Amino acid sequence: MARPAPRPDAAGLVLLVATTIGWGLNWPAMKLLLAELPVLSTRAAHGMLGCSVLLAVALLRRESLAVPAALWPRLLVASLLNVTAWMGLASFALLWLSAAEATIVCYTMPVWAVLMAWAILGERPGRARIAGLLLAMGGLSLLVLGQGLAVGLDKLPGVALGLGSAVLFSLGTVVTKRWPLGLPPTAGAVWQVGVGIAPLAALALVFDPPAFGALSVQGWGLIAYGGVFALGLCYLSWFAALRRLPASLASLGTLLTPMVGVAGAALVLGEPFGWREATALGLTLSGVALAARG
Repeated sequence: MARPAPRPDAAGLVLLVATTIGWGLNWPAMKLLLAELPVLSTRAAHGMLGCSVLLAVALLRRESLAVPAALWPRLLVASLLNVTAWMGLASFALLWLSAAEATIVCYTMPVWAVLMAWAILGERPGRARIAGLLLAMGGLSLLVLGQGLAVGLDKLPGVALGLGSAVLFSLGTVVTKRWPLGLPPTAGAVWQVGVGIAPLAALALVFDPPAFGALSVQGWGLIAYGGVFALGLCYLSWFAALRRLPASLASLGTLLTPMVGVAGAALVLGEPFGWREATALGLTLSGVALAARG
């Protein structure tokens, strides 16, 4: 007999809201930081800080960090898709897109996960999921071309990078579901972040030497926020929320992230938020919600 899904509790809901707020605010924070530090150096610094936080928690919990030899291929694939591709491509997308636009594009992840699950897991999408995909694509089209073809073409590199990060992260999610890592939750996060950030750190040393000495106090604060909080503590609160909430509720709860990101970009960066951004956000979120529920 199948075990019933866990009933949501107040602590789980608080953890979920805290996670989505932390992740959402990291988009405008990243945009601000990129004015002081190159992309690769920014993500390398975030990754090393986040990995350190996760490692400290794993040691406090006395979770085993041992990785069986047979699991290394899975770990490498999951790390490259869930961390290297996601953090790298999504960050570069901010060079062409506003923080609000990048948030909307990158958080089409659940839609692509539907298609990946169909191809890899044999989970055929129903009408609601197909309708959700069409809605989300309509939102993206409005976001890119709503200000005219020339402006839209200027943003295409950012859109391509953002979609690439979303597609590859979705692939990583489905692949991990098909071939689970089998590691303790925090230890698994330590290894994924550590292994996934290594290529970005190596590329930063070669092509993007960090100039941390020139960082302002605000820059150091943004690095601390992105590494310790958004990448470290928010991952822990996400795992804790998943243990307390039904998976469907937790997944839908992540839709708060782009809403927080768009609002934060408008408030912190003064980015415009007119009918085009509002309609694109509404279409994309509606599409993702349909895809997740259908």
